[in-house]
Amino acid sequence: MPVVYQVGEGEAGERIDVVVASLAGITRSQARRWIDAERVWLNGAVCRPSQRVSLGDTFEATAPETIVSAVEPQAIALEVLHEDESLIVLDKPSGMVVHPAPGHPDGTLVNALLHHCRDLAGVGGVIRPGIVHRLDRGTSGVMVAAKSDEAHQSLSEQFRDHSITRVYRALVRGVPSVESGRIDLPVGRHRSDRKRMSVRSANGRDAHTAWRVLRRFPDPPRAGHSLLEIEPETGRTHQIRVHLSSVGLPIVGDPVYGRAGRGASRAPILARSALHAAVLGFHHPGSGERVQFEAPFPPDIAQVLAALEGPGPGRRA
Repeated sequence: MPVVYQVGEGEAGERIDVVVASLAGITRSQARRWIDAERVWLNGAVCRPSQRVSLGDTFEATAPETIVSAVEPQAIALEVLHEDESLIVLDKPSGMVVHPAPGHPDGTLVNALLHHCRDLAGVGGVIRPGIVHRLDRGTSGVMVAAKSDEAHQSLSEQFRDHSITRVYRALVRGVPSVESGRIDLPVGRHRSDRKRMSVRSANGRDAHTAWRVLRRFPDPPRAGHSLLEIEPETGRTHQIRVHLSSVGLPIVGDPVYGRAGRGASRAPILARSALHAAVLGFHHPGSGERVQFEAPFPPDIAQVLAALEGPGPGRRA
């Protein structure tokens, strides 16, 4: 049954989503979802979250029925870097899918989070509770998940505003002649293979990736290898993998964009892309403090780097 509220002097001039959140005792992000679902009517008409209210206005709000998540909690081990009442920061292993999808109904990070965080269900959505960003299945490294609607809203806005610090490290084939570079190429769906992304898409979106060389492993007459540090300035699907491949620096082990050539590597073969999300920084949704988390290379990438170093002192850029 809808509940009818009347706007008083204290609420006059405020946005409707702010007023609904206050009077209905819910979070602002929940209020927005109610409004978008047309569960809130202002003076008998549907409204927008940004609409301002006046003294004496009335609105009806109908709470949605509780939806039980179809995703089952599973006791899957997690490498927790930090956890508090607002969020959890994890070191995601390579091979773990972030959320259920066709072909991956369970065994995902979401299944593990629902078991680890008992009150996570429904935060940010039923299928992807707590998830504000994702890493590809083959990519390891730092991820953050929200444990409340307020944290989910704050983190989502920071990702949209590109105020998040994201630093990746990748082992690539090829040895750049310069110390750093920047790739400014649009990324969109491949024209003939819808499962791939491309810089030559007919409907590509602006994408920007900065990189610098951390270490070189020259191996003449072969192409050699390099360890790069990468900072994506946008968040397009497969952006880093597509961009690096497009400039002749494909990531070692990438099954889609790797373009492995004859005799391309003397390093042990990786069963996945040698791409690691090393650093993640953001403003904490609760305290507002700038926080930053880092995850070291997992054993598989570390072993490949050690093999490339070879005996004796490491060869650095």
